[in-house]
Amino acid sequence: MQIPFFYLRHYDPVQTEIVLDEDTSRHVITVLRMKKGEQINLTDGNGNLLTAEIINDHKKKSEVRINASRFIPHASRQITIAISLIKNSSRFEWFLEKATEIGVSTIQPVICERTEKQKFRFDRMQDILVSAMLQSQQAWLPELMPPVPFRQVAEQSNHDQKFIAHCLAQEKRKLADLVNENLSSQLILIGPEGDFTIEEVQLAMKNHFTGISLGDSRLRSETAGVVAATILNEKAIPK
Repeated sequence: MQIPFFYLRHYDPVQTEIVLDEDTSRHVITVLRMKKGEQINLTDGNGNLLTAEIINDHKKKSEVRINASRFIPHASRQITIAISLIKNSSRFEWFLEKATEIGVSTIQPVICERTEKQKFRFDRMQDILVSAMLQSQQAWLPELMPPVPFRQVAEQSNHDQKFIAHCLAQEKRKLADLVNENLSSQLILIGPEGDFTIEEVQLAMKNHFTGISLGDSRLRSETAGVVAATILNEKAIPK
């Protein structure tokens, strides 16, 4: 049986024994029916991966003893996907899940001129990231930022490479041809269902963004986000 992964919200390196929170305890003991002596993996989402043994199988406050710990290096490049909120929340949640599995560093929700829905349930979205991190057995949780206006991202981003994916009839190059794996950070802007406005694209270009194409097909916003994440992350391997 593969050792299951669980999230440790707060981790103190000096701890040798940890009391798990009620939700995690219930999942370990009641759902998975694990007992004393069995092992689980714990991660704090900041690169720390712990292997621990259950020493108290209480269903609400189980306790584990840390047997081993190691630090998993982050990818050598920091990938930020700045994506418009979209009308269908389930589609945005799907993007969050897949972006986490791919290994994106930061997710920045953006409010554009054509963004139709601006409500953002941060706690629910954060839970989706945690679940996706555990499912894909990773030790790094993407940083989820609060939604900000498009102008703020366009004018204040200081990444080494900055891209904007749009559908306007302008000269664009393929993203895969532009990614410089030797630079430490990249950001890409993904627009809403109705695409960016001409003014938004011009503002991004004025602030040193490069217009890019993600292929010949017109993609949904969440699909474009996943495609961009995959291309950007392809060579972002740990050093």
